[in-house]
Amino acid sequence: MAVTLAEEIMLLSLDDESGAAKERQSAAWAVAGGILLDLVLAGRVAVEEGRLRVTDPTPTETPLLDGRLRQIAEWAGRRGRDPKVTEWLTRDHTNAVKATAESLCARGLVREEQRKVLGVFPVTRYPEADGAAERELRDRLRAVVLDGAEPDVRTAGLVGLVHGAKLHRLAFPGVPRKEIAARLDEIASGQWAAEGVHRAIRDMQAAMVAVTTVTVLTATS
Repeated sequence: MAVTLAEEIMLLSLDDESGAAKERQSAAWAVAGGILLDLVLAGRVAVEEGRLRVTDPTPTETPLLDGRLRQIAEWAGRRGRDPKVTEWLTRDHTNAVKATAESLCARGLVREEQRKVLGVFPVTRYPEADGAAERELRDRLRAVVLDGAEPDVRTAGLVGLVHGAKLHRLAFPGVPRKEIAARLDEIASGQWAAEGVHRAIRDMQAAMVAVTTVTVLTATS
């Protein structure tokens, strides 16, 4: 199975040695958004005017995606309407991170370690076990954003999520945001996919901006 968008965002956010998550809250929103976007690309979910709709409940055979597909369908059924993207992200982002970390462990890309902070408080960390997937990911992002290569649909979607959630420092460490902002805008807004997928990428990016802005305002208030 190919590494999912959510797993790619997790790999970008985890410190390779300590396994601690960097920019934890914003990355969590993007991880949950990555699962949704993969479901859109798989033809299972549509994002229209900021709302989610299950269009095909058939499993994708990727456990991480199929678990969320069932939950979205069940939640929408109980509510009697298609949920807003921001509502689902708010509901699921913490659980999505846990599920994605477990998926990375199952793939052998990270390992789970239980530790205690100050010798008392238990925490879970996910240090790197196999760096090949992250190296390929970072090479692909650099080629597209820094070297001007044309992105495929999934990479364009990933860039849209990274840009919307303001995770530039995770994806491009050491590169000032102002040097790549225009290219990120170009990729995120470009017509790299069919119109329905393009709308979904646009709506997902808007949702990332909305939820991360609320997070920042809450943290600073």
